Amino acid sequence: MKAIKYITLALATTLAINSCDFLDEVPQGILSEEEAKAPSSIEGLVTAAYSSLGNDHYDKPFSLWPYGTIRSDDAYKGGGDENDIVNFHFYEISENIKTDFGEADGLWFQVFQAISRANSALSVLKQTEESVFELKNTRMGEMYFLRGHFYFMLKQVFGHIPFVNEDTPIADYEKTPNNLPNDEQWALICDDFKKAYDLLPVTQSQVGRANKIAAAAHLAKAYLYKAYRQDNANSNVLTSINAADLEEVVRYTQVVLNSSYDLEQDMACNFLPGAYENGKESIFAIQFSVDDGTMFGRLNFSDVLSLPMGLGCCDFHKPTQNLVNAFKTKNGLPDFDSFDTDNYRIGEDAADPRLYHTVALPGVPYKYNEELIYEENWNRNINTYGIYASLKENVDPSCDCFKNLSPFYGNSKNRIVIRYADVVLMQAEALIELNRQNEALPLINQIRERAKNSTLFIPYAKNLQVSLYQDGVNCTWTQDFAREALRWERRLELAMEGSRFFDLVRWGIVTDVMNDFFTTESKRRTYLGNGKFDKNKDEYIPIPQQQIGFTNGLYEQNPGW
Repeated sequence: MKAIKYITLALATTLAINSCDFLDEVPQGILSEEEAKAPSSIEGLVTAAYSSLGNDHYDKPFSLWPYGTIRSDDAYKGGGDENDIVNFHFYEISENIKTDFGEADGLWFQVFQAISRANSALSVLKQTEESVFELKNTRMGEMYFLRGHFYFMLKQVFGHIPFVNEDTPIADYEKTPNNLPNDEQWALICDDFKKAYDLLPVTQSQVGRANKIAAAAHLAKAYLYKAYRQDNANSNVLTSINAADLEEVVRYTQVVLNSSYDLEQDMACNFLPGAYENGKESIFAIQFSVDDGTMFGRLNFSDVLSLPMGLGCCDFHKPTQNLVNAFKTKNGLPDFDSFDTDNYRIGEDAADPRLYHTVALPGVPYKYNEELIYEENWNRNINTYGIYASLKENVDPSCDCFKNLSPFYGNSKNRIVIRYADVVLMQAEALIELNRQNEALPLINQIRERAKNSTLFIPYAKNLQVSLYQDGVNCTWTQDFAREALRWERRLELAMEGSRFFDLVRWGIVTDVMNDFFTTESKRRTYLGNGKFDKNKDEYIPIPQQQIGFTNGLYEQNPGW
């Protein structure tokens, strides 16, 4: 919130200075009000808002891996040991979390800085005539989309956040509380995406810009979260699932399913650089670059820590044994009940091909390079964090997109925010909760069929088995079974992409899942024996105490903190 106030105040001061008539000369580098509304200046404000998508850092990552993945059963923190970015360790075990963690405050600041840039652009755009700037409506739609995206991120992590928009007076920024009911908060986020949907064209001439289909996808996702109503008086308890919201999910996901977007033939194509970027499954992605005139390029700093030590640094964000075991199959279907009884044996146990696109396995080519074999000694601390590494965000080191930042190594591969597979599963989820599970069956099978065919890049993988669900043949497709199948499919398809923890919270099952995980996984990773998830508290991390201080205590702290 401090960022919003100061940045917007700076813009207002700039305009005010130029309205003063006692200056004999126009100061260099200062825009007049007319200049600020010029098409070239407007495009600069819009570009500044887009650039916020990459203005993060490994300790405040917009990929949200410390909050959406390592807080779940999908990943260990990794690194040197528990004390390596120790606050992320505390998030991992849901213990010793404090309200003054600098990482959380930095994330809050960076996201609100991005929101303020969108608001600044919108403020100028709304005062500009379309006859002067013909792209007015399109650019406004893009700014509503970005603002909704950043509010969505913040809401997932912190739960109870303040909302300011382009019409909020500067003096009211510090007076804006964060105590709106949960449903009203999601409604405001949906409203941003709906405005974006109404204003944006179906296609854009430049890659990376939001379009109508991206807005429909994000709007559907916001409605999906909104549908799972929480009891504001009793913290984060799931009380009901709203059918009207689910119908909106079906409506807007169908817009995406009717569009030119589709599943890639092979899942791997979503996580490869160069010609594979901005493919038909990538609905909205953050665009990174190299050789762009900057020192290192516009690289993905969110995920620089996840590279195995055998290739550089620093071996964070490591898949759990529980996740690896979840990819095992039994007669081609997930082994819901006993998947975690025994550890997966590479090439021996039947597995879903998606394992090889998600997890670096010892003795297996790294990122499909058969001349680069991933070895156990690439791991930094096997005794604490095991032998696996994350693949999706990483690249083959021989790629021109791979850059030495010393001591870190980054890459310029796009990071997809929403892809088509996610939208298919969102519609399936909504249909199941509407008791229309028969309509969800072909959607889930569509994802499984693609998984079955995702073998082009992994000819070395052995014993791969994926079957489709067949009601009355290999399953009984009731609502309860369909719900379990859907939730399992989301885990396998979107593993290590930052959504698992937020899914568990939405479904109201995070407490049981995480405490069961701590019990079973601590037998493999002893430090997890200190883990304990507290219901009605740990669903969201605390509002940063620094932000509460900036508002003189106006913000209300999350329940339990």
